[in-house]
Amino acid sequence: MGKAVLIVDDDPDIILYVSTILEKIGCHTSGAKNGEEAMNKIKQNRPDLIILDVVMPLLSGVKLYRDLKVSEKFKSIPIIILSGISKQTFLDSQEALSEFTDQPIPEPSAYVEKPPEPEQFTKIVQRFVQ
Repeated sequence: MGKAVLIVDDDPDIILYVSTILEKIGCHTSGAKNGEEAMNKIKQNRPDLIILDVVMPLLSGVKLYRDLKVSEKFKSIPIIILSGISKQTFLDSQEALSEFTDQPIPEPSAYVEKPPEPEQFTKIVQRFVQ
């Protein structure tokens, strides 16, 4: 049975594109259009891997990532950031948020800038779903 992957992006075309790539390697995918919807899905059915965009309405990927990584229940879920925002910008935002708490936030399992090349993206994902 394939691993469950939650794809979180406000662009339905990205969800479809990534789902198509991952289903070819046997993953079971579901999508969420924002961080709030994603958190509800994660609580209902914990995925094996999360593919997460950074800029989204309602609850941003920056905030969702932080919420998951400080949660004892969810911090072990690998998260691949898939975004048009540079990795350094994302890390800077996490560092800025860390100034208000005592909890350092680990870097994502992987960081891929949009649009992902299917072969490269598949190799990255396979590290977490084998």
